[in-house]
Amino acid sequence: MIEVKVAVAQACARAEAFAAKHPRALTGTVVGLLTGFAVTAFGIAPLAPDARDLPQRTLAEAVQPSDLESQLAALAEHQIGLSRNELTRNSDTVESLFKRLGAFDAAAAQFLRNDLLAKRTLQGRAGKSVQLTADASGLVQSMVVRFPAEKAEQQATHFTRLSITRTGKSFVSKLETAPLQAQIRLGSGTIQSSLFAATDEARIPDTIASQMADMFSGEIDFHRELRKGDRFSVVYESLTADGESVSWDNAAGRLIAGEFVNNGRTHSSIWFKDSVTGKGNFYGFDGQSKRRAFLASPMEFSRVTSGFSMRFHPILQTWRQHLGVDYGAPSGTAVRTVGDGAVEFAGWQNGFGNVVHVRHNGDRTTVYAHLSRIDVKKGQRIEQGQKIGAVGATGWATGPHLHFEFRVKGSHQDPRAIARASEAVTLPSYARNQFKQTVASVQSQLSVAQSMDGGVSGAD
Repeated sequence: MIEVKVAVAQACARAEAFAAKHPRALTGTVVGLLTGFAVTAFGIAPLAPDARDLPQRTLAEAVQPSDLESQLAALAEHQIGLSRNELTRNSDTVESLFKRLGAFDAAAAQFLRNDLLAKRTLQGRAGKSVQLTADASGLVQSMVVRFPAEKAEQQATHFTRLSITRTGKSFVSKLETAPLQAQIRLGSGTIQSSLFAATDEARIPDTIASQMADMFSGEIDFHRELRKGDRFSVVYESLTADGESVSWDNAAGRLIAGEFVNNGRTHSSIWFKDSVTGKGNFYGFDGQSKRRAFLASPMEFSRVTSGFSMRFHPILQTWRQHLGVDYGAPSGTAVRTVGDGAVEFAGWQNGFGNVVHVRHNGDRTTVYAHLSRIDVKKGQRIEQGQKIGAVGATGWATGPHLHFEFRVKGSHQDPRAIARASEAVTLPSYARNQFKQTVASVQSQLSVAQSMDGGVSGAD
């Protein structure tokens, strides 16, 4: 009887908690059920017997609890397993990793140093996810190490799982490739200083922040137009490995939809993939493409250090027209082409140092100078957003930056003005019905995201 009463009390407590979290949903459900019950009762009540005429009887059953001493003995024999998670670092040794994980096990440390598979925990790139379970004394019971799939073509869809398990006094290791799982997440934040500071505060990954900058780059100049108090809400896909969010870039997930309020003006956008062509693009909820023929910036996120205007040249020490835009960024930062085209030149060119020229439709050319590395070849066809090199300080450069030019029939133009005035990619007419359904499905999720006071949560 005691256990029955406890179970009933627990069920009531759960019901009360659900009612407190979902008052509107519960009210609607109860009203609907009562209405349906009333209609049904009206139809069948005349045919049912009076409950007072039915036979009644009382059942009573004694519940015998388990012996208290045996329960205490079983509890004393139970081994508590402590589980912790960490990411590997470039400077890690087996000892430093175990120390952060709270493990003190010389045999396990020796196994990680000698076993061919286990050694891979600290080999290669850092950032591997390590989940370790140890007993109360710090002896390792199991380890699971997760990192990108070995084959490049699988890294966006799969991951590698290295499992290490104690069997008596020895250990066994196993290596497998498993599929990543997608999880929809919601996030929101408010700009106080910068986009990345706000997304960090909201625990939104940098890769999603970069995609958000791309999503609205045709409408918002994130270098100059960002305002304190601007707000954003996002719905994005987070890829997980065994339920754990992955930290490597090749499997970071995609931004699905977003809303950004900049200086009082609301901008909304959604990622939509054409089922016929297989190509995806950002569109406004009205079906207007957010993608134009040219991106606003050749880098995902950076700062403008010198615009398209007169300036005092730092090397020539004279005032002269600056025929492009300079973007400050650390050496090695990826540089992308702003539009579809073909590589016209890739190599060394006087003061430009390592430089790439890309020819686009309409007799238009873009120039990317002072690169530390060139990743394309002359004559190669490339698509908008494709990486062509990395920021450097080659040629006549006083520090690492990208010098970017836009030429129309050989004449220099302001790159940002060209990007905003360029033609938009249109939504195919056959895809409009599917697009409307996709928009409807994310609008409710964005509404939930907007109600969040900063932060991120999962969504079904």
